Amino acid sequence: MSETSYGLQSWIDRLNQSELPALAAVVQDLQRLTEQEHASVQQLADVLLRDAALTSKVLRVGNSSYYNPSQETIKTISRAIVMIGFDNVRLISLSVSLIDGLLDRAPRQQLQELLARSFHAAVQARNIAGYVLTKHEEEVFIAALLHEVGELAFWGCGGAQADELGEALAATDTDHDQAVERVLGTSFRQLNLGLIKSWNIGELASLAHSSANMRDPAVHSVSLGVRIGAAALNGWGCPEMEELVKELATFSGISEADAMQQILASADEAVNVATTFGASRLCKLIPSTDPEQVQLQQAQRKASHLQPNLLLMQQAMQDLGMMASSRGDVGLILDALLKGLHEGAGLERVMLTVLADKQATFRAKRVAGEQTQPWLETFVLPADPSGQAHIFSYVLRQRQPLWMGVPASYNLDELVTLPLRQHLGKGMFLIGPLMAGPREIGVLYADNRISGRALKHEQFVAFQRFTQLAGRCLEALSRRG
Repeated sequence: MSETSYGLQSWIDRLNQSELPALAAVVQDLQRLTEQEHASVQQLADVLLRDAALTSKVLRVGNSSYYNPSQETIKTISRAIVMIGFDNVRLISLSVSLIDGLLDRAPRQQLQELLARSFHAAVQARNIAGYVLTKHEEEVFIAALLHEVGELAFWGCGGAQADELGEALAATDTDHDQAVERVLGTSFRQLNLGLIKSWNIGELASLAHSSANMRDPAVHSVSLGVRIGAAALNGWGCPEMEELVKELATFSGISEADAMQQILASADEAVNVATTFGASRLCKLIPSTDPEQVQLQQAQRKASHLQPNLLLMQQAMQDLGMMASSRGDVGLILDALLKGLHEGAGLERVMLTVLADKQATFRAKRVAGEQTQPWLETFVLPADPSGQAHIFSYVLRQRQPLWMGVPASYNLDELVTLPLRQHLGKGMFLIGPLMAGPREIGVLYADNRISGRALKHEQFVAFQRFTQLAGRCLEALSRRG
């Protein structure tokens, strides 16, 4: 979409008129029913029955084991309201509408991450509210779920401006708030509040944006849920989480140990809720409570934020160029090589293997990136295997870098042997020879497998260039040595 918006009102008008009118209408209608003291089952049913797809999804969720453990079949909306409650049906309708209205349009990574965080926050907030409120838990859930509704709408419908902001935020030295203000002409906080007001989402959702209203237990529950959802991305043991555990313990009158258990149980429940609402793709973005999964998710999150740094890459190339024409130290050469590939070219995992054990094996010598340290101990590969050749020995013989996993290299797939897959996993990778003139030194390997992002042509070009430069440095060193 070529439309450009700037400023708060411009964005609210655009999202309401040209981008999300159907979602806005459902949210407004469902919220209006909440404000009517004697809203009837039929009024809620009438809102949902206008949309056959929404009706069928609400019935599917209503029949799930999460909402309907008795498994008594629900065939109509009015029966669903009787069986699982007016507020639950409204909550399900809003959640399903949000998923359909945004995820089916433009599933940008930023949108998926924020929606996953919103679902997590909503479950945390509702369960916290259970300690301090006798009712209105569903309202707390909805207020936490829609706390970032403006930002969600932007990433779902921002078009070229969302792409522009995504690129700006990827730069390591970018000030987040300044970049948002520059592209949108307003802040995400203002856009969230503006859309909450425009869609008439309710007073609770507005109040939760101000720390001045914390004496209201519903507002405090929403605020805690939102902050827990954000802090969890930094790990369950991070300093922010420790403070939130103390705050929850004091607020709900339980011990800190019980508060932590409550938070972890809610995180697990959030995964079930996302699946129940038909958003299973969000599950992997909600922080896991399994220790191994926690480590993996943190590595994936860190890797997904790694972006090419042109200045750093150029500096590494200059350093290697200078070391090729002057007395360079092997350690400095390898440091510049791996830093240039990992932090400069943005390659998530990099490994330098060298010929060792009298040229009989490839062994990992240097590594960079998340989860690569074990390779230093475990990566050992026969250099001249009897019977079965492999891609490491092949590239060293051919003396040409390769981009594996693209059509041009499909004919070499059989050289990616089972032992290699066990070490490195499956997917695209870059591989190239490291030479010192005619002398074979080893093989360079790089991939983006932690986040699962595809490799880019620019990364392959940088990989080729760094391989050549490092070879020149080592050749110069061997001539002098």
